[in-house]
Amino acid sequence: MNIHALRWRLVDSPGSWGAKRREARSRWLVETFPELPEMSVVDLGGRVGFWRRLPVRPKHVHVVNLEAPPAELPDWVEVSHGDACALPEAIAARRYDLAFSNSVIEHVGGHERRLRFAESVHALAPAHWVQTPYRYFPIEPHWVAPGMQFLPVAARREVARTWPLAYTPGRTRAEALSRVLWIELLDKTQMRAYFPDSVLRAEKAMGLTKSLIAYKLR
Repeated sequence: MNIHALRWRLVDSPGSWGAKRREARSRWLVETFPELPEMSVVDLGGRVGFWRRLPVRPKHVHVVNLEAPPAELPDWVEVSHGDACALPEAIAARRYDLAFSNSVIEHVGGHERRLRFAESVHALAPAHWVQTPYRYFPIEPHWVAPGMQFLPVAARREVARTWPLAYTPGRTRAEALSRVLWIELLDKTQMRAYFPDSVLRAEKAMGLTKSLIAYKLR
């Protein structure tokens, strides 16, 4: 088995360990918000595919991210181009039942932008669900590399460039460094600071906290 097939089996395939963790998280979302089928949701930084895979779907989903929208969308989804840390006024003025984000806040670029991101979450809806990988889980989730997040930047750059379980090994040093600098995993203290009125839930794997979910009910 080559290394890409190994990553597929461990993390990315529909029956992988990673997929099972994502399915469990989706069930938690539905259990936490049983009224989800009647809710309007703004998804900051997400993708339509997540909502297609849920066992139930919200009444309406508005995905806001920096990517081009899919060619075809179901009638219950809209997609807008926008920065979640500096929302266009047309989006910032709207209100939803639930603000949702999955593995985004660690990518937005530093404390100041994380504050702006959290402000968007709080302003857009009375309820929220914000998930992020936990800094002190021993395996860095983006590269599936043990302890990578604790290394100096130059060492992380080399792991990002050459580690075989990365999505795209063989990057140039400049490309690898750029990606490393745009990922900053968070801990519990940071999440409590950004979401002080939320419940902070720990997603466990092997008895250890793998990710954090800050959620607030209406």
